[in-house]
Amino acid sequence: MSSALVGAGLNTCMRFYEFAHTPTIKPIKPMNPQQYRLYSLKRNKENAKKAYKAEKDRQTVAKAQQQIFKATH
Repeated sequence: MSSALVGAGLNTCMRFYEFAHTPTIKPIKPMNPQQYRLYSLKRNKENAKKAYKAEKDRQTVAKAQQQIFKATH
């Protein structure tokens, strides 16, 4: 069975000091309503900024395609 563990890439020879001092994952506290409101406003702002940039890029591409179409016909 130990050969199966080694074949699977499981390190069975780790020393305690190798994993004893790794940083622990701290639980995230739930946000109170005021914190969540600020978080959602910030997220909405970032999403609106991305949507604005995407629409502006789409319009730029459409305008360039239209100019190419006019030039070829």
